[in-house]
Amino acid sequence: MPILPAQRDPRFITIRRGGTLTDEHHRLLAEWALVCATHVLPLFESALPDDTRPQDAMEVARAWIRGEAPMRDAHRAAFQANAAGRGKDDSVKFAALSVGQAVAVAHVAAHELGAAAYAIRAVSAAAPGGEAERARLAERDWQREQLPADIRDLVLDDQRRRSAICWHVFDD
Repeated sequence: MPILPAQRDPRFITIRRGGTLTDEHHRLLAEWALVCATHVLPLFESALPDDTRPQDAMEVARAWIRGEAPMRDAHRAAFQANAAGRGKDDSVKFAALSVGQAVAVAHVAAHELGAAAYAIRAVSAAAPGGEAERARLAERDWQREQLPADIRDLVLDDQRRRSAICWHVFDD
């Protein structure tokens, strides 16, 4: 199931590419996506402590945010993070995919929601029996508390618009 809309929202396309997203807000989206992914990264690291691909990818994303790495490096690093989760249990796989989506924000800003959605799925999958829904809501609410004021309305609106293609993880 795709987590990106069929028609791209111009609010998530940078100004230089014909959209309305400023570079500052693009970086804020990337930073928030990394916060979401970092929150669930221990699920991956506890299962695979010797696999540094997600952490390495996050370093590339941080360098992109600082203007020290080109977008194409972040794009490649996202694939490495995603690959780290292949064939793993859901909580581990979704944590790796959260990182991959967060790193991919450098390439397509709308991946910000994928990072958050996969983080929620990771926490839900890791929750003990019968606690998945409570874990989903707690993670969603925690993520929302981390949103910078400058992008809060944009992200919350994006969550409302795309929750259906993001497994309804943002629903109330």
